[in-house]
Amino acid sequence: MITTRVQPLADAKAEGAAPFGALPEWDLSDLYPAPDAPELARDFETLERDAARFAADYEGKLAGLDAAGMLECVRRYERIDMIAGRLMSYAGLRYYQNTTDPARAKAMSDAQDQVTAATTPLVFFSLEINRIDDAALDALFAADAELARFRPIFERLRAMRPHQLSDELERFLHDQSSVGAAAWNRLFDETLAGMSFDVNGEALSLEPTLNLMTDPDRGRREAAARALAAGFQDKLRLFARVHNTLSKEKQIEDRWRKMPTPQHARHLANHVEPEVVQALRDAVVAAYPRLSHRYYALKARWLGLDKLQIWDRNAPLPIEPAKKIDWPTARAMVSESLAGFSPQLAELAEPFFDRGWIDAGVKPGKAPGAFAHPTVSDVHPYIMLNYMGKPRDVMTLAHELGHGVHQRLAAGQGELLSATPLTLAETASVFGEMLTFRTLLDRAATDAERKTLLAGKVEDMLNTVIRQIAFYDFECKLHAARAGGELTPDDINALWMSVQADSLGPAFEFMDGYETFWAYVPHFVHSPFYVYAYAFGDGLVNALYAVYEDAPEGFEAKYIDMLRAGGSRHHRELLAPFGLDATDPDFWDRGLSMIARLIDEIEAIEG
Repeated sequence: MITTRVQPLADAKAEGAAPFGALPEWDLSDLYPAPDAPELARDFETLERDAARFAADYEGKLAGLDAAGMLECVRRYERIDMIAGRLMSYAGLRYYQNTTDPARAKAMSDAQDQVTAATTPLVFFSLEINRIDDAALDALFAADAELARFRPIFERLRAMRPHQLSDELERFLHDQSSVGAAAWNRLFDETLAGMSFDVNGEALSLEPTLNLMTDPDRGRREAAARALAAGFQDKLRLFARVHNTLSKEKQIEDRWRKMPTPQHARHLANHVEPEVVQALRDAVVAAYPRLSHRYYALKARWLGLDKLQIWDRNAPLPIEPAKKIDWPTARAMVSESLAGFSPQLAELAEPFFDRGWIDAGVKPGKAPGAFAHPTVSDVHPYIMLNYMGKPRDVMTLAHELGHGVHQRLAAGQGELLSATPLTLAETASVFGEMLTFRTLLDRAATDAERKTLLAGKVEDMLNTVIRQIAFYDFECKLHAARAGGELTPDDINALWMSVQADSLGPAFEFMDGYETFWAYVPHFVHSPFYVYAYAFGDGLVNALYAVYEDAPEGFEAKYIDMLRAGGSRHHRELLAPFGLDATDPDFWDRGLSMIARLIDEIEAIEG
C-alpha cells in the first residue's frame, strides 16, 4: 500500500568509463523534469492535500460504505499511493546514482520525511478495513465486480488482523519510520558507498573489488578478498551496531504485534505459507551434498587445488578465455534470447535500451549491485547495473531486464495490484537468465566453451539457491541470538561461519577475515529474510522451464498471462495452469534436480 520506495532491492552480483561501448544512463524526466521542477513541488502539495481530504471523507466511515462507495474509496487511495510512489521513486533513483552527493542524500531524506508526514492521516484505512466483518466485506465484493478485483488487496491487509496494533500506535510507527530503520539503512548504504579497499596499492570501491574475486589471476583474487576483509574489519563495529539496532527494533515490533517468529512478517508480505518456505529450506539443505559439495569438489580438481579458498568460489575455469563483452553484444545476446522465446517480451524490453531506462556504468558514489525499480504503474521501471563486461554481467542484464518486462506487463493491474510478492517477483528475471544461458549454450562451438558455460550457470544457481538459503539460515540464527541480548562483532562472525562450511562443503577452507563478509550484504539490513525469495524464484523457474521443455506448445501464452497478473493472484493460482504446486514436497526437488543435471552434463563432457 502506501510506501516510501526508498530502497530498490538489489540483486547484488558484480570506475569510470569502460571500453564496452557507450553505456546508457538514466533519463529520469519521465518521473520529473528536474530536482527543482515545479511539478515536484506541486505533487508534494497534492499528496498532502489529497491525503488529508481522504481522511476527512472516510475516517470512521469505511464500515458503512456500500459497494460503489468502497470502490471509489479504493480508487482514491490508489491515486494517492501513486503520487507518493512517484515522488519517492524519483528521489530514490537520483540518490542511488550518487549516494555520496550530500544534495541528493538531503533531497531523498527530505522527500521521505514529507511523504511520511503527508500519509500519516491514511493509517486509519488498513485499520478500519480489518475491523469490517467478513460477511459484510464478502457482500460488497458480490455486489460489484470491479471492487471484487481488489479482493487480493483486502486479503493481504486482513492477513495482518491478528497483528494489528491500536490506531494510535500504528500512527506512531508510521510517523517515526523515517528516523528508525530508514535512517539506519541510509547509514549502511552511505558507509558502503564511501568505502575504499586497498588492492595491491590501488584504492578501489566495493564493486570493482568484488569484481576482482572473479579475476583469472589467483593472486589478484586473493588480494581482493584480503582487502575486503580488512575493509570490513575496519568498519565492523559500525556494521554490528546497524544489525543489532535493526534486529532489536524488529524484535520489539514483532513482540507488540504478536508475530510468532521473526520470519513471519516476511511470509505475510510474500503471501506465502511458512510451511512452504520451510519445505524449500529443508529441500535445499538436504541437497547440499549432491549440489554444492559435489560441484566444488570438482572445481578444486579443475583448478588443481587440494582445498578451495573463498577467493576461488567464483574463479573462472583454467580453460575459460579471458574476454570482455561490449555493451552492443550484451544487448544483442539478451534481446535475441527473449525474441527466440517470445517476440512480445523482446518488444517490451526494447525501450529500456533506447529511452534512458537503464543506468549501466560503474561510477563514483553509485550504489553497488543491480536492481529493477518498478516506480509507478503509469510510468515504467528503471534498471540499474554496474556493467563491467563479464559474462555474468550479461546474465545480470538478462535478469534485471526480466524484472523490467515483468513490471511492465503487471502495470496494467494498476498501482495496488501490480506489485508482485517477492517470491514470485524473481520469476521473469530468472527465466530471462535461463533463456540467455540456453541461447549461449546452443551456440557453443567446443566442449571447452560448453563446459565453461555450464560451470558458470551452475555457479550462478548455487549462488542463487544454496548461498541464499545459507543467508536465510544466518538471519534466522542472528535474530534468534539477538533476542538473548546484544551481539558483539565476534558473535555475529561466529553465526556467519556456522552456515558457511555446511553450505559450501569440505572442499573449502576459510581465510582469516572471511568471518566478516556478512557485513556488506544489503538484504540483511534493508529487507530481513528477503533472501529466500531468490531460492524460491530459482526453484520455481527451474520447475517452469522443465514444463516448457517437455511441452512448449501454448507455454508462452500461459507464461505471459502469469506475468501480467502481477500481485492479483496467489502463487497456487498462478502455477496451476502449468500443473505445478509449491506446497507439494516434490516441487522443490524437481527444481533442484535441474542443477544436478547440469553438473551431470559437465561430468559427461569430461568423460
